[in-house]
Amino acid sequence: MSLILLSFLLFIPILLLLRRGRNPSKRFPPGSLGIPIIGQSLGLLQAMRGNTAEKWIQERINKYGPISKLSLFGKPTVLIYGQDANKFVFSSDGNTIGNQQTQSIKRILGDRTLLELSGEDHSRVRGALVSFLKPESLKRYVGKMDEEVRSHLQMHWQGKQQVKVLPLMKTLTFNIICSLLFGLERGKQRDRYLDPFQEMIQGMWSVPINVPFTRYSRSLRASARIQTMLKEIVHKKRIELEQNAASPPQDLISCLLGMVDEDGKQVMTDKEIFDNIKLVMVAGHDTSSVLITFIIRLLANEPDIYAAVLQEQEEIAKGKPSGEALTWEDLSKMKYTWRVAMETLRMFPPIFGGFRKAATDIEYNGYLIPKGWQIFWVTAMTHMDSSIFPEPSKFEPSRFENQASVPPYCFIPFGGGARICPGYEFSKLETLVSIHYLVTRFSWKLCSDNFFSRDPMPVPSQGLPIQIWPRRLS
Repeated sequence: MSLILLSFLLFIPILLLLRRGRNPSKRFPPGSLGIPIIGQSLGLLQAMRGNTAEKWIQERINKYGPISKLSLFGKPTVLIYGQDANKFVFSSDGNTIGNQQTQSIKRILGDRTLLELSGEDHSRVRGALVSFLKPESLKRYVGKMDEEVRSHLQMHWQGKQQVKVLPLMKTLTFNIICSLLFGLERGKQRDRYLDPFQEMIQGMWSVPINVPFTRYSRSLRASARIQTMLKEIVHKKRIELEQNAASPPQDLISCLLGMVDEDGKQVMTDKEIFDNIKLVMVAGHDTSSVLITFIIRLLANEPDIYAAVLQEQEEIAKGKPSGEALTWEDLSKMKYTWRVAMETLRMFPPIFGGFRKAATDIEYNGYLIPKGWQIFWVTAMTHMDSSIFPEPSKFEPSRFENQASVPPYCFIPFGGGARICPGYEFSKLETLVSIHYLVTRFSWKLCSDNFFSRDPMPVPSQGLPIQIWPRRLS
């Protein structure tokens, strides 16, 4: 089949969408859908890997305005920008804007994740996940997370003169996830998850063409391996629950398996458990590891802010017997440290942007968004808007002393509205416990403040190598 004929056949679905959505009284947003299937995907991915994605987006905004059409990852898409756009995305109900991710994310994580569900299904699955991830439940797991962080530092940091931060933070957050989500303790069974998991997440933002040797193809195969492993764990956990050997809140999988409705039926299907465990794995691993890495990078460049974080954490450590684990009450005292984390999220949000789906024909800003089209919103564009955050390139944690002063729908690292990320508190817990032990046990300086790219999350090109030397043990 010739390339021209193949391109024509691939373009037919887009033409049908265009014809179905056309209304002579309404205009499509300005822009172009580009080459069939590929569209502007390669241009955006190239800009992300070159750390020029914000510039790429801004050039589109300068050319077309705050709304424009393009094609990303195989589907016609509308890019919308600004505070009003964020409000529109996060406050619209499921009858107007539905959950839908790119084809690559959907195929890799599954079609029953929170990112795909709407209406009653979304509420049911979200309620089940939140029952484990809400603060009242997470209080029980502070000690376990504390143990994982201390063990990690002893194994990978103690006695070293130089380390690469990002790979180690990925290892740490992966171990925390395996412990708290799966109930897997350190050992060979846990270790065999790491490689397929890392490969699974690499192709989530990719052109969904499943041919050998592509990122997308490798990620699909890795996702299938993770799915097989999860089936084994779920089978084992179900037997343990039936034998009363495990109580539902012991780990996330046991918690979800133990949830039943008034008719005694399991609240979530096994597929929903598999798909959403993969989603929580990605959210709890990548976002937290990137956040902690960039906090370490920024503290190295901001000695006054580092000193303030250290003072706060040392005061907490001095009030505890040596070797005693952190408590929920200790974490509640880390107010300045969390403001530092929030300012890091503002400047370097782990999630570049997200996708929704027009559930019906939508008129927005005088333009038609046809039913079925993707809606693409970008996190950093309001984060770095000087009319919202003065001197946006300056690292200034005091911006978040009074969060009510931040205009709504402008600071959105975890999404917004009713669909804010349910793992927000889990990520906060991981970050605060990790930073406490890092700043009280080590001092550091950057070996080089190296370049970073987005893949799709911000990644230091060399893994952020730092020189470290020990402080005292708290």
